[in-house]
Amino acid sequence: MAFAIRPRRSVLYMPASNPRALEKAKTLNADGFVFDCEDAVAPDMKEVARRQAIAAANSADYGKREVVVRVNGLDTPWGYQDLVAVASCGAHAILLPKIQSAEMVRRVEEILLASGLREETALWVMIETPLGVLNVREIAQATPRLRCMVMGTSDLSKDLQAQPSKDRLALLTSLSLSVLAARAYGLSILDGVHVDINDDDGFTRACWQGVEMGFDGKSLIHPKTIDTTNRIFAPSSESVSNARRIIAAHADANNKGQGVVVVDGKMIENLHVESAWRLVELAEAIEKLHKGGH
Repeated sequence: MAFAIRPRRSVLYMPASNPRALEKAKTLNADGFVFDCEDAVAPDMKEVARRQAIAAANSADYGKREVVVRVNGLDTPWGYQDLVAVASCGAHAILLPKIQSAEMVRRVEEILLASGLREETALWVMIETPLGVLNVREIAQATPRLRCMVMGTSDLSKDLQAQPSKDRLALLTSLSLSVLAARAYGLSILDGVHVDINDDDGFTRACWQGVEMGFDGKSLIHPKTIDTTNRIFAPSSESVSNARRIIAAHADANNKGQGVVVVDGKMIENLHVESAWRLVELAEAIEKLHKGGH
């Protein structure tokens, strides 16, 4: 199932226990925010984070940007109450951590539905364990409400007992399998965070690797990385212009009853036209999202 294209180049985690972070998010040009009640929040601040995440999601202070709340897992003392509390809030999506099976997604969805989940609220899932990767195909089909998968590469690296490297060699299989599942079932997918916020070169390299692998964008932990991410994951003006030329040439050939389309000496097939339309639609969606400020 394919959904309307929505820019998800940069999605920034913000600790929901920190009111200054939630306030700061109002001024940032990320495509989306995850108001986090899980990993970024100390145990004694979980209930505060829940209340503040819901209040932020219910506000209209974040403009057209996508607002997501990450809850705690059902196997924690806070998970069930998180689900009950956030089900009817104004978030665009609820992000479920450490998903390892389709059944886990459906069990959480049942609790949310019983707690008043709005029809328009989507589900996102974290893929961050070896079992989650092995079951990613089934997870991607768990519910029509699922829109996006987010790689949790830090937890995954820990569980794999993998050693860090510049090319993320130990993670490539997991990342590729997850992209395959997302594309097979029409979902968005976000690459994991780059934990060293002072490693600008490494961050840039990871962004380009994510683009090359097919990710829609990257999850972030610091505002200073937003601009780089937006630039790298956005279509270039040159590629958009070329895509428009392909679309126009194909339409002109169809109107003339011609079966062969050539642009810049290259044969154009339907698959090229489909890719061109997607690229143009993404560029237009980005412009619309950030037009006129936040």
